[in-house]
Amino acid sequence: MALVHLLVVAALLQLVVFGVLVGRARVRYGVKAPATSGNEHFERYYRVQMNTLELMILLIPSTWIASTYWNPLFVAAMLAVYLIGRFIYFRAYVQDPSKRGTGFLISFSPIGVLMAAAIAGAGWSLFQNGW
Repeated sequence: MALVHLLVVAALLQLVVFGVLVGRARVRYGVKAPATSGNEHFERYYRVQMNTLELMILLIPSTWIASTYWNPLFVAAMLAVYLIGRFIYFRAYVQDPSKRGTGFLISFSPIGVLMAAAIAGAGWSLFQNGW
């Protein structure tokens, strides 16, 4: 479970790094707070951060529940794929938003797997315990 915990922290740190990059882009492109638009390049960084934040609400609970029922190495592998996918998504989106699809798919797929694993694990547990 320690590896799962470390990778969840890595996902949180990745979100923090994306936030720092948004701050830098805000300065570089002259977008003063509280504005979140005004420069297309700034908006790319901002959307990466927001999309990553949106996925966190699915990733963390799914990880927590799935890791209760399944091998932690399997869960850790899903987290590692998510992290790699988010990095690919970031690089693609900042360069050309139309090319973000692969990174999104790579980072969203493990969330779907973890959600399915959480449902299957909890469902099987309920079934075994007579609901």
